[in-house]
Amino acid sequence: MFNTIKNALKTPEVRKKLLYTLVLIVIFRLGCYITVPGVDTVALSDVFEGQGIAQLIDMISGGAFSRLSIFAMSISPYITASIVIQLLGFVIPSLERLTKEGGEEGRNKINRYTKILTIVLALVEGLGIYLSYRSTGIFIDQGFVTGATIVISLMAGTALLMWLGEQITNKGIGNGISLLIFVGIIAGLPGAVTDIWALIFQNGSFSTTGFLMALGIIIGAILLIAGVVFVQDAERKVPVQYSKKVVGRKMMGAQNTHIPLKLAMAGVMPIIFASSFMTFPAMIIQMFIPDIANQTGFWNVIYNFSMATSSSSVPVGYTIANALVYLLLIVGFTYFYTYATFNPAEISNNIKKNGGFIPGIRAGKPTTDYLASIISKLTLAGGIFLAVIAILPMLVRFIPGIDLAFGGTSILIVVGVALETVQQLESQLVMRHYKGFLDR
Repeated sequence: MFNTIKNALKTPEVRKKLLYTLVLIVIFRLGCYITVPGVDTVALSDVFEGQGIAQLIDMISGGAFSRLSIFAMSISPYITASIVIQLLGFVIPSLERLTKEGGEEGRNKINRYTKILTIVLALVEGLGIYLSYRSTGIFIDQGFVTGATIVISLMAGTALLMWLGEQITNKGIGNGISLLIFVGIIAGLPGAVTDIWALIFQNGSFSTTGFLMALGIIIGAILLIAGVVFVQDAERKVPVQYSKKVVGRKMMGAQNTHIPLKLAMAGVMPIIFASSFMTFPAMIIQMFIPDIANQTGFWNVIYNFSMATSSSSVPVGYTIANALVYLLLIVGFTYFYTYATFNPAEISNNIKKNGGFIPGIRAGKPTTDYLASIISKLTLAGGIFLAVIAILPMLVRFIPGIDLAFGGTSILIVVGVALETVQQLESQLVMRHYKGFLDR
């Protein structure tokens, strides 16, 4: 590992990308502490203290929401817009053609539509935040100019985060959007360590029960990390043989190779999308109905169902229903992203054009069906495994004194993004003839 870091730092191009990524991450963290204009910070801390929805958004925003900073809405409007655009691609023929046949120009148009929808959603969410907390006294002035300034500042913060994520992806190391979420979650790590320490030493004295609970949390986290690493790195190698062929004036010999099919080919994005999809209703309802937790009726039911992902205060029935829907969403998004990135028919045609075949399988449609069957089984197994890991920590909330509702999802996102980033760093070094620690 240290040799990999050393090689990365002494390679000018890779070092430049690492430093560029680090600078943009620092900008993101600084922005989390810049409060929007017209906010009374003293009143702000009193209003947001103990609010479940604030803790929920803080999980991915690195505490930006509870400070009502310019990055308070985090990157969630962009994630929601991406989900909407990609789902619309299944029902709107023109979007489907852009996705499948548009090439680079089509991807640019899809990206443009996603950004436009992100701004619209940011406007709605910004208005919701302002209208929701206007009566709490956290705003110095309730005039139109102050309100417009606050909403525009929040929208600008989301737009800036979009740009930062795009720049990291294009010029840095790793997926920019995933890295911003990763950094936001990691920012809460010191607080989690403090909570565990307080669990062990309750009221200034050592607690045996608290120590056993803390030990269980640590062991559970280690097992979760090991499980995620296993799923992210596991792959099925499909053998492919290429017969002899003439290239120019030379006869190329037969070659044996394989197609590596990942168990979790979609990576961490299904987890991010599923968690955002589940918690989005609670965010919107809380913004327009601040005291929804104390009310009854239809909207309270929807609110409790959505909050069950992140709060221990909702009834057990909501938690069970939420867990089932959460599982189905993770598996569904896993299938969606896998088939969006891997086309069995295209792979089969490429193998056939290059004179290759899978041993025991005829070229053409049989090869396509064979690859599709393998991908379907791998995706189902990987999706269920990740979903179970994300859901199990929700059950820990029923142990008195422990609230780890979002623990599984947080670990899945952090470990998944870390692995993807390290793999990109490894590929950069391999291109420059360095061997990284993942290859050893």
